[in-house]
Amino acid sequence: MLWSLIKIIAFVAIVTGLTFGSIYLLESEGGVMLTVGGVEYSLGPFQTALALAALVATVWVGIKLLGFLVAVLKFLNGDETAISRYFDRNREQKGYQALSDSVMALASGEGRIAMDKARRAERLLMKPQLTNLIVAQAAEMHGDAKKAEETYKKLLNDESTRFVGVRGLMKQKLAAGDTDVALKLAENAFALKPRHEEVQDTLLRLQTESKDWKGARGTLNAKLRHGNLPRDVHRRRDAVLALSEAKDVMAEDTSIEAQEQAIEANRLSPDLIPAAVLAARGYIEKGKARYATRLLKKAWDTQPHPDLAAAFAEIAPDETPEARIKRFGALIKTTAEHDESKMLMAELYIAAEDFPAARRALGDLVESAATQRVLTIMAAVERGEGSSDAVVKGFLAKALSAPRGPQWVCDNCGHIHAEWAPTCETCHSFDTLSWVAPPEVEGQSQASAAMLPLIIGALEDHSEHSSVEDAEEVSEADDQVVEGSAVEAEVATPEAERKSA
Repeated sequence: MLWSLIKIIAFVAIVTGLTFGSIYLLESEGGVMLTVGGVEYSLGPFQTALALAALVATVWVGIKLLGFLVAVLKFLNGDETAISRYFDRNREQKGYQALSDSVMALASGEGRIAMDKARRAERLLMKPQLTNLIVAQAAEMHGDAKKAEETYKKLLNDESTRFVGVRGLMKQKLAAGDTDVALKLAENAFALKPRHEEVQDTLLRLQTESKDWKGARGTLNAKLRHGNLPRDVHRRRDAVLALSEAKDVMAEDTSIEAQEQAIEANRLSPDLIPAAVLAARGYIEKGKARYATRLLKKAWDTQPHPDLAAAFAEIAPDETPEARIKRFGALIKTTAEHDESKMLMAELYIAAEDFPAARRALGDLVESAATQRVLTIMAAVERGEGSSDAVVKGFLAKALSAPRGPQWVCDNCGHIHAEWAPTCETCHSFDTLSWVAPPEVEGQSQASAAMLPLIIGALEDHSEHSSVEDAEEVSEADDQVVEGSAVEAEVATPEAERKSA
């Protein structure tokens, strides 16, 4: 509406200017005198202006006629398209100029101008393979999604532009949140151009989000084959996909296939903790304790983790606390100074009711790395050695505000996950979870409740007068400190439970 008004105002201003200019020339004195063939011609100012305009027009028409004459001569000489090219040349020049203007407007972020210029180029050139893409992108920038979609669909009709059309529709569906249709379009785009890195990444992300692990592994292999992924990164991510596939198969109660896939995932990436745990449990189910032990030791030497300790405990679930301490000693032999090894041994000694040994195993972690789990273990040690309720409650109170300790944290967005997953549940990034200490934020650790059953039992034994109050206070702490240590279920032996009762 505003643009139409501006054009009307400009037209009126031009007509007004020409009118006043003509009146001025008519009323002016003087002129031009020309002598042609002995005849003198006297022209006034207005007549002179008309003569100059006529001369310019004559020259222009002469050039055009000369060009047309050349085209006719070429036609007579056998060039059948010479005349049609002559008439089309001017239109093409205008069309290409409009196309150039639309590209410049698109690069400048002027969506409406780009849209207008693109439509003009489309009308003049009659070459949709050149103009449709510009029209679609200009429509997207202008916010006309319907026009953009219609134009992208037109690109599907030409084999040379089909990939561009599919990719454009895919991006539109992704922006609209229609991931199912976007996945099908990504598969089509990948079939048209399997080397295209952006399409590979988009397809891989959509396949992992939809848990199409087999398809994702195929896409990952294509990235390696076409040189878009380093070999070591491919092995790691292929292991993640194999592990995810194994977990899905296990959920369908086909355990043999799941075990084989878990072992394959561990072979591809031995440092992938969930793969090591799943493969070890597969060996345990098959009765191959030696294979499980060797696998877990190798993974523990790379990265000590509570889940590895829990799987290691499952190898001999009925052993005594003393035998368990001895067997776990071989596990932590090369990582005895690691914080996880110290906390693990302290928990095992508490289960065996050897509280001085638990204190020694914990070392200086209370001072150097006072996480929620460390302070909770220390509270159990103090209670086991007969310290006062004030001391025990002091450690529990500190635990509630202490750092979480290592968690599964997304490297991309920093989101903390309760358990490992192939993709981040927040930013949907693939293979970005690492077992690290998160930034200190408000919240509670999942590892701090590991020893709470032992603490509760000790508090209940302290005295009849304080047993109810202590249990209630520790239960409140249990609600706030999130459950996390996978070893607790194994180290709390029947003997310890009988003592606490």
